[in-house]
Amino acid sequence: MRDMAVGMVRLSQAEQAFVEVQRIGHLATVSRAGEPTVVPVCYAYDAASGRFYTPIDEKPKGSWEQLARVRNIRHTGQAALVIDRYDEDWSRLAWVLVRGPAELVMPGSASHQQAITLLRARYPQYATMQLEALPVIALTPRHVRSWGQLTPPSEEHGRAYTRP
Repeated sequence: MRDMAVGMVRLSQAEQAFVEVQRIGHLATVSRAGEPTVVPVCYAYDAASGRFYTPIDEKPKGSWEQLARVRNIRHTGQAALVIDRYDEDWSRLAWVLVRGPAELVMPGSASHQQAITLLRARYPQYATMQLEALPVIALTPRHVRSWGQLTPPSEEHGRAYTRP
């Protein structure tokens, strides 16, 4: 297990490889009243800046400003993202937990465009969505904790392991 908590923390090579191959994370925020919210999210890790990005996409959720995660980030400025792998073979379990300051990156900024580029490269479904018009959540790691078998097994459930 690894636990770091000094300034901005960079992922280790094993952690970075792990988060790049996983497809979903879970974003946790907390309201001003202390009520937690956890939602599954698509994400991209920007190795150059060390930040994680998750979009507010076009799913029919109503106004993006009313999303609990958006309200919570505006109130507390903090979030956590856990990226994990479950397997019936528990020797293959692993996770990376990132906590730190979170912010809304509004359309028009260079970091917003970089986030959109990374997200579209990772998730082809975003190619036709109008992500440029919506903010992106940026999480800057201040604490990184990881556990388990972060390196991919050579085979998973009898099929060859390949990176997407």
